[in-house]
Amino acid sequence: MLPCERVDLGFIETAPYRFRNSVELAITPEQLFEVLADPQSWPQWATVITKVTWTSPEPRGVGATRIVDMRGGIVGDEEFLAWEPFTRMAFRFNNCSTPAVAAFAEDYRVEAMPGGCRLTWTMAQKPAGFARLAMFVGRPLLNRMLRRFLANLRTYTDRRFGAAPVSPPKDAGADSQPRTDATESAP
Repeated sequence: MLPCERVDLGFIETAPYRFRNSVELAITPEQLFEVLADPQSWPQWATVITKVTWTSPEPRGVGATRIVDMRGGIVGDEEFLAWEPFTRMAFRFNNCSTPAVAAFAEDYRVEAMPGGCRLTWTMAQKPAGFARLAMFVGRPLLNRMLRRFLANLRTYTDRRFGAAPVSPPKDAGADSQPRTDATESAP
């Protein structure tokens, strides 16, 4: 494993590459946190992930650690920087198996809403070496993949909890149908 920069929560807003996507889910914030804390759930919706292993004991919180195995043999050694039950969790990579990652962090923010909750997921990264060019060129494809993961999460949570789709407000127009929103930023 190669060391990554030990970034703080500020990196999530200042990283050279940031991808922010949101999805409305027909589950409670408590149920969503149950899914996010469950190592077996991640490969079900974030299909690049093959295995998640907590390496610190419960209770989960700031400083908790886990190892995430991904397709292509990539492994991330994560440390949680924020853990606010039912509203927020964030982590960084302390180490990674590839030299392509200089710094990496993710932030998951949960807002309660009528009929469920809204998850806003930010992936922040600083690629290294050749990966800088690959990230610049491939960022639209990566963002599409991240949006797909959130659509998968909605399907997974609907199945797991038997949820009905989140309904838009009664006076809402066609643009307010449940959807995955996305923004991205790059240098």
